[in-house]
Amino acid sequence: MTTVKTLETPTAEPVRLSRKDFVSDQTVRWCPGCGDYAILAQMQKVLPELGIPREKIVFISGIGCSSRFPYYMETYGVHSIHGRAPTLATGLTLVNPDLSVWVITGDGDGLSIGGNHLLHACRRNVNIRIVLFNNRIYGLTKGQYSPTSPKGLKTKSSPMGTVEHPLNPISVALAAEATFVARTVDVIGPHMGDVLLAAAQHRGVAFVEIFQNCVIFNDGAWEPYSERQIRDDNNLYLEHGKPMIFGKNHDRGIIMGKTGLEVVHLADGYRVEDLVVHDVTSLSLAWMLSRLEYPMPLGVIYAVEKPTFDEGLWAQVNEAKAQRGEGDLNRLFQASDTWTVADRRNGHDGHHEAHIRGEIDANLDEAYVDELMQLATTIGEALEERLAGMTLADLGPRAPIMVETSARLDHAVALMREHNIGCLLVTNADRHLAGIITEGDILSRVAGQVTDLHAATVAEYMTRHPSVLTIDAPVVEALHLMSTHGFRHVPIVDEHNLPVGIISVRDVVDFLAANV
Repeated sequence: MTTVKTLETPTAEPVRLSRKDFVSDQTVRWCPGCGDYAILAQMQKVLPELGIPREKIVFISGIGCSSRFPYYMETYGVHSIHGRAPTLATGLTLVNPDLSVWVITGDGDGLSIGGNHLLHACRRNVNIRIVLFNNRIYGLTKGQYSPTSPKGLKTKSSPMGTVEHPLNPISVALAAEATFVARTVDVIGPHMGDVLLAAAQHRGVAFVEIFQNCVIFNDGAWEPYSERQIRDDNNLYLEHGKPMIFGKNHDRGIIMGKTGLEVVHLADGYRVEDLVVHDVTSLSLAWMLSRLEYPMPLGVIYAVEKPTFDEGLWAQVNEAKAQRGEGDLNRLFQASDTWTVADRRNGHDGHHEAHIRGEIDANLDEAYVDELMQLATTIGEALEERLAGMTLADLGPRAPIMVETSARLDHAVALMREHNIGCLLVTNADRHLAGIITEGDILSRVAGQVTDLHAATVAEYMTRHPSVLTIDAPVVEALHLMSTHGFRHVPIVDEHNLPVGIISVRDVVDFLAANV
């Protein structure tokens, strides 16, 4: 059996453990004769060979008969939810890269609801070991057909025989870019132990399919490859660098024919030198082996070294730290718009209120824009003609609420709340317009970034040199500014740049709704 890379552990000396150290005090509850017993026994036998402490080993499972596995291992374990074990394992190995993390799953749990998670764990090369118990049936839920059930199998959910083509787990893992792919059989103990040990020592994702017999709902599903009397004539035991020879009498082999792998008899004039030599690093050969059904390839089918997901991720983290220093989680949390939903009623329609951090009213003008568009659709050309002849004076613009550049931010925010407005005009000491400060300014420049509003001035965070109009400007000019630049408010000034009013999208819509 080929070992790709020894598992790195934080301990200076190997820990001496025995199989008994990995046997938990829980009563094993599988059906008598279930193949899961054999898998459990081999796992408990193999783990002491790793020489790492039990607290550095974790088993994570989903839902199914196989998913009881963590209870029976005297290690850390997580019995998670259906199909999601690879996601939990990914998170765990990322934050604790020195752990030996195992995913225990079944053909139903791992390839149906969990298929998406399994695929991405493989393609990312997450440093976990995925052991898939394949009994070609749903056992825990009492005998429905699974993603690996052969076409035509009659079950409780397919009484006339399933019409679906089964998934090939090995082909799926290879297609998903797994870096270690192997197969074994529950009743061939020494072989299974070698495969599990090789998987444990691989750095990166290791996918192992185990042919496992369900004695209750699908007994004999793997009989050609598990029955002692016939299995050696049907199994191809792969060894890296060794020719592909099989059969009870070692009288058959695999050659590379015109259409792929072909079975030959050595008695027909073929020599051992003519046979294909197994190479675990050849993806093309691995793919051909995954499609082979006679003989059934067992052992390590594919194994290569590639950068792992955790290595790539932590390299980026370290690079970011080198460039920017240690991160500040609180600062990151406060770096963008943050919404606080208060558990109080607004007294009108019973809806809960939402406020942006910084206590600015979250009721922005998008609804008014939608209303204006609805008016345009309803009135059509009449609205266009009406607007063409109107000036800002016709709208009766409101007098602006003004603050000076030296005003404190907390005062500006209080004015916005008090008057339920989204914009203040900012003036110099001589009353000339110097800028505006809007909800947008508060959200993008203040909220979550300025902790003491009393210590900051409006001048530091306002928008300088805003676009302005005079009172006799056409309404369509104001709408053009708003639509092309995304303005919600336009200041109105006189010929001396002194503020005399302010117009908003809301004002236009309200006027039209009341008068058109």
